[in-house]
Amino acid sequence: MNMEIKVENIKCNGCAHSIKTGLMKIGGIKEVDVDIEHGSIRIDGLENLDRDIITSKLHSMGYPEPGKGSGLTTATSFVSCMIGRVTS
Repeated sequence: MNMEIKVENIKCNGCAHSIKTGLMKIGGIKEVDVDIEHGSIRIDGLENLDRDIITSKLHSMGYPEPGKGSGLTTATSFVSCMIGRVTS
């Protein structure tokens, strides 16, 4: 199953690394590709992937779908970004 999700707050490779690392912890996901320029994430995995679980995880990391974020999610994305830069 392939899925593409648009999100806010992707700024750099640190963000992309955090997103990949976070989503790969969800069962059934085989591959995650992040398009920084377009703010989109392509996910390949098993047929029973739950989009709500994935978008909830992204939101909690600071990468909400367009229009669903807040100042808190923006701040959270900066933390995820910095963690991604340190661990990549």
